[in-house]
Amino acid sequence: MRHVYHCPLRWADMDSFGHVNNVVYVDYLQEARVDMLAVHAPVTGGEELAEGVVVVRHEVDFVAPLVYRPEPVRIESWVSRIRSASFTMRYEILDQLDDGRRTVFARAATVLTPYVFAEERPRRIRPHETDILRRFLEPDEEATS
Repeated sequence: MRHVYHCPLRWADMDSFGHVNNVVYVDYLQEARVDMLAVHAPVTGGEELAEGVVVVRHEVDFVAPLVYRPEPVRIESWVSRIRSASFTMRYEILDQLDDGRRTVFARAATVLTPYVFAEERPRRIRPHETDILRRFLEPDEEATS
């Protein structure tokens, strides 16, 4: 199941050409992830996965420039892979018209691992966290083969 977050565009997010700066896309991904896991998780317990994780890797494919406008941009996020100590989230930053047509600005993936900041070490994903992540699971083809 994909989670939908409507991300506001801020004037400070723009570069000198009026496009969203490439670096800002990573902030948008974090906003969508926190909204999915902490604000709108189907059950409580996702808070640690929203804020108690470290990013192992980001991959962002820029498809089209996103120009500043007052309307928010749609970010769809979902979990594509769950491992014992990490999970992968995927995202599409896009506009979706009423007729269903979509304009994708970027596609991204983030590998995250839960982290115990007080002890400065990664940890495994807990069973109740796996249950939360499974509710958003749309496996990648390579993750299932």
